Amino acid sequence: MELRIDAGLVDEARRLAARVVEPVGAFIEAHSTVAVERSVLRLLGVDGVGSDEVPVPNGFVDRLGAERLNRGAAHWVGALVAETGRSPDDVAAAVAGGALDLGLAGATPEAAARGALERTIARALGRIEQRRDERAALLERLPQAPPPLLYVIVASGNIYEDRTAAIAAAEAGAQVIAVIRSTGQSLLDFVPYGATTEGFGGTYATQENFRIMREALDAVSERLGRYVMLTNYASGLCMPEIATMAALERLDMLLNDSMYGILFRDINMKRTFVDQHFSRMLNARSGIVINTGEDNYLTTADAVEQAPAVLASQFINEAFAHRAGMPDAQIGLGDAYEIDPALENGFLFAIAQAQLARQCFPNAPLKYMPPTKHMTGDVFKGHLIDAMFNLTSVMTHQTIHLCGMMTEAIHTPFLGDRALSLENARYVMNTARNFGDEIEVRPGGIIERRAQSVLRDARDVLARVADRGLMESIEAKVFADVHRSPNGGRGFDGVFERAPEYWNPFESAPARAAVPPRPAVPARPAVPT
Repeated sequence: MELRIDAGLVDEARRLAARVVEPVGAFIEAHSTVAVERSVLRLLGVDGVGSDEVPVPNGFVDRLGAERLNRGAAHWVGALVAETGRSPDDVAAAVAGGALDLGLAGATPEAAARGALERTIARALGRIEQRRDERAALLERLPQAPPPLLYVIVASGNIYEDRTAAIAAAEAGAQVIAVIRSTGQSLLDFVPYGATTEGFGGTYATQENFRIMREALDAVSERLGRYVMLTNYASGLCMPEIATMAALERLDMLLNDSMYGILFRDINMKRTFVDQHFSRMLNARSGIVINTGEDNYLTTADAVEQAPAVLASQFINEAFAHRAGMPDAQIGLGDAYEIDPALENGFLFAIAQAQLARQCFPNAPLKYMPPTKHMTGDVFKGHLIDAMFNLTSVMTHQTIHLCGMMTEAIHTPFLGDRALSLENARYVMNTARNFGDEIEVRPGGIIERRAQSVLRDARDVLARVADRGLMESIEAKVFADVHRSPNGGRGFDGVFERAPEYWNPFESAPARAAVPPRPAVPARPAVPT
């Protein structure tokens, strides 16, 4: 199946998206955030909590204060290591606990501070590369079935119960397991420590929880003879810290969007743009595939009306990811089957949108989200709508497929709900595997006209945003009909301007090409009209 769309319009949209992100990129290059600096500390081996249960990275950054932080946390750790001969973890914990005076490092030469961390930095980068290489070797030895990769969520609040549910889902056919975060974690400006059992609506994202789930999925992967992927959420005030922990514990995917936290969690946009850039640099290095959040636009506004904004956002997310060094094969752009079931020919509109994305981003592992907005609790109708979603996904060659639940809008899925969902998806994916390759779209028909219209309108959206500016456009409710202020929202006080001597050793370190968890399914290029 191939849409006849104007390839020139696709190229123009991509150029406009680059114009949109260019001034934001200039802002990013001149600024850092407390979360980025805490991520640097974690990469240097700083972890744990103090006697007051405050994470050591938070305690160290708080002790630095605004007057020192603009040089970068790494400088101060390196200076203290040079002056004391102690490890980065040791000096950071001592400063955070008030047992070591930062004034000791005040006169340390910059070269000495950087030299003191050379081996530590090399070890950190080596560990990330080792984890990435482990993934590549496992995928080679335990290959998965072809995409769409079947993705399900677990969300009990207790990591040990999540582990049980994840194993059961893998045994039922799931290829990707996502651990939903506890409600409100994206608004915490710290990462909880250790294994957690009391989340609400999900389980806290912590490094220990990542380790527990990774270990369990590795074991079930060996037993099933196919690699089971793990994903979590890197949005929110600790976005780069979660990306750091994910790199160290070999997660395979992370939900990581350039605007999600701004629009749907009221996190300051300047904080978000800086944080997402560094987190994506880490994701690129570690081979983690990001999943963007365009599907969320469709939960607050109509899917038909918002379709051009969804496509425009996909181009913007791609442009931001490219600036961070991510290859196309790691940019899992999002969309959703949130079409109103009562809309005549809604299925055709859904096909048009999904195939349009496939042709605009032929090398991206697209992430397709299930129907949720119009699910009513009628499990029979819900199961049928999910089947239509499954068919759209396989016929348009989506790559990452979050399975819909017939009990959506009723309760958190039971083990049996997930099993039925996976059975539905597996049946449709198998019986219609090459359906999209066997049919042609009627020239000038409903599907093609809809795709052409959405592409033109997305180009127009991008042109207006490029002229006005991205931050100003968000303020004007261009995306998801949500208004946010450039200097408003949570976390703005954690953004600061870099000093001329600012140093982030992981931002400047050269990276060899990352090996993504799964290559995208190639699609035919756009055909000009």
